[in-house]
Amino acid sequence: MSDGFDRAPEQTRPLRAPPSSQDKIPQQNSESAMAKPQVVVAPVLMSKLSVNAPEFYPSGYSSSYTESYEDGCEDYPTLSEYVQDFLNHLTEQPGSFETEIEQFAETLNGCVTTDDALQELVELIYQQATSIPNFSYMGARLCNYLSHHLTISPQSGNFRQLLLQRCRTEYEVKDQAAKGDEVTRKRFHAFVLFLGELYLNLEIKGTNGQVTRADILQVGLRELLNALFSNPMDDNLICAVKLLKLTGSVLEDAWKEKGKMDMEEIIQRIENVVLDANCSRDVKQMLLKLVELRSSNWGRVHATSTYREATPENDPNYFMNEPTFYTSDGVPFTAADPDTWMILMMRWTQR
Repeated sequence: MSDGFDRAPEQTRPLRAPPSSQDKIPQQNSESAMAKPQVVVAPVLMSKLSVNAPEFYPSGYSSSYTESYEDGCEDYPTLSEYVQDFLNHLTEQPGSFETEIEQFAETLNGCVTTDDALQELVELIYQQATSIPNFSYMGARLCNYLSHHLTISPQSGNFRQLLLQRCRTEYEVKDQAAKGDEVTRKRFHAFVLFLGELYLNLEIKGTNGQVTRADILQVGLRELLNALFSNPMDDNLICAVKLLKLTGSVLEDAWKEKGKMDMEEIIQRIENVVLDANCSRDVKQMLLKLVELRSSNWGRVHATSTYREATPENDPNYFMNEPTFYTSDGVPFTAADPDTWMILMMRWTQR
């Protein structure tokens, strides 16, 4: 494998003296020239480079990982250690996904040859994606790639089928998890957000070659939101807000294509929670901000609208990017507040 860091150093080029400069020496009379012959000494180019120098690795890079990685999983005592090593590597250096995922999949195709090995692979990725903060997106991308490039397809199901079965195990206990203790709820929230990332990143190829999303995940996310809103504790509601910020626009588009009003029902439920639930003030504010985001078409700006056409009356995003100003008492206000420009003008004239 060649990833840009494992190449041998280039051969050192032979040092060459600069072009002769004898013809540029000022002409002197022949006698002085015979007495003191002019000798041109080329400057010696000093270099500290050596063909025997060790290979360069950027800071934070593990050379031992690269050597084992190139040799394949046979150099590891177990498959799980090889996979876990790669997952940790992606966690620390997510930018290496594009350059190393192909080799990783090829190696797995030579190592994952049984049902048990495939099950183990699915479990390792699932655990990493639901236990390591911020790995849910990378885990979903990894799952999508492997679902299309792993060749093993045993009777128990291919990679994607086993992954969805693993997710279903957590999905079936959603109601108990949403009302469980803090540790249980935290684990449940990680699963919810990972499923949201899977919905956005897992590509399903249809019979005609078209690429679609997994409808089963769309249905699952709807029921997970129901479980979260049915138990309106602060952390459950925060998880629901994160999920809707992540997937809300895509879910609503998909539901509208099918003529469903699911998002309208969710927004109505949020408004009921704000009015009736005994949640904190900060969480209620988050919920109201989410409703506002949805009313602005999830913050999406229509390409057909031009800047000149946008007004506070016809464009809900008109004030979205306006700066926030503060009064002398520290009270924030924006251009959307009444008398904003009057206040600014008065402040300017007092300078």
